[in-house]
Amino acid sequence: MTALLGYHAALLLRSQRWLPPAVLYGALLAVGVSMGDPLLDSLGYAAAALLPVAAWLVRICATQEPPAARHVTATAAGGPSRAQLAVLLTALAAAGLLGAIGTVLTVALGDAHSTDHTVEIPLPGALVSGLLAAAVCTLTGAALGALCTWPVLRGRALSLAALCLGALLLLVTAGSPARTAVSALINGSHTGEPPLSVLPLTGAVVAAAGAAALSCRLSGRRT
Repeated sequence: MTALLGYHAALLLRSQRWLPPAVLYGALLAVGVSMGDPLLDSLGYAAAALLPVAAWLVRICATQEPPAARHVTATAAGGPSRAQLAVLLTALAAAGLLGAIGTVLTVALGDAHSTDHTVEIPLPGALVSGLLAAAVCTLTGAALGALCTWPVLRGRALSLAALCLGALLLLVTAGSPARTAVSALINGSHTGEPPLSVLPLTGAVVAAAGAAALSCRLSGRRT
């Protein structure tokens, strides 16, 4: 598995297809996060921006090999399911790295006080809360990406439409782990208490695991 992860990571880096989602994430942070803004609000925005970026990275990793190369990789990996799992883990790691960088930068720029500037927020607690929310949104986005690309959806237009619509719905629909984690940060900004989004993280892990299992299973049938 280590060799497979290294192969897909090298393929992603050399193709430079990671640049557009990375630039998108940077642009979203530049627009939505400013120096002196309430820290927890900014962390919520930074986490929410990760969801479509993670989904896009999954789609990139899942489609960057031609069918013939995918077949060779699956044979060398001992099965298409293992090869597909490596694809998903590579995209998840790339999105997680972006999220960690974005969270640290947001903590460095934000004002560690509540929205009304009356309560001081401890930076370590804010950092942990931001990283948890980033993890929730990354996992939720990865689950969406796995369900909106090969081998689950194979049509390019349908895949892109489902990805965009799904990202929007997951950010605004009640019960979504991503929306719950982001809302907890915004509410915490009003009270000055950094939330610990353990329950949303559990839901995101379950969703990501289920989407990965479906994707890996279908890859064995459609390779």
